[in-house]
Amino acid sequence: MRRVEKKGRWKLRAYLFGSGLVMLAVGFIVLSQINPRGDNWASILSPILIISSYIIIAISLLVKGGRK
Repeated sequence: MRRVEKKGRWKLRAYLFGSGLVMLAVGFIVLSQINPRGDNWASILSPILIISSYIIIAISLLVKGGRK
């Protein structure tokens, strides 16, 4: 039973970390679409994506591994 719980936690951590990395890449791709004046949709969306991806990656690193 403990192995299943640890494996489930590992999958959760891997899923969160992977989705955070994908969101970070998308955030930087959207960042490249900002016009010089910074008044388009990308200037609003890219910081939100980048900051939230850093938060998701931090959460994935802080999730505990399971019971000992």
